[in-house]
Amino acid sequence: QVQLVESGGGLVQAGGSLRLSCAASGRTFSSYAMGWFRQAPGKEREFVAVISWSNGNAYYADSVKGRFTISRDNAKNTVFLQMNSLKPEDTAVYYCVARPRGSSSSPSAYDYWGHGTQVTVSS
Repeated sequence: QVQLVESGGGLVQAGGSLRLSCAASGRTFSSYAMGWFRQAPGKEREFVAVISWSNGNAYYADSVKGRFTISRDNAKNTVFLQMNSLKPEDTAVYYCVARPRGSSSSPSAYDYWGHGTQVTVSS
């Protein structure tokens, strides 16, 4: 059973930075795609970024491109999301996701979800 555990959320002022981590266990992730979605109150879950475990190719939502960077540490089975120049509209619960196939920006494509970590950006 795949387990995803997020950490690193918190409260930050606009313009600040946070780094989210997602520790994955239960499988060999060499063929997986892993990524991040977010959900703000009253809104649908939104794609943020995804990375291919095998080749490191990464894709981003337009809303975060140039500000967020997704990366992975193969040895530690951990995915990171470095978030810079944060804005109040980035406030949401951030979820780590995984699927044993190629990258996708659709939430329904992902088999495994973490419990989420809250990110709050104050203005």
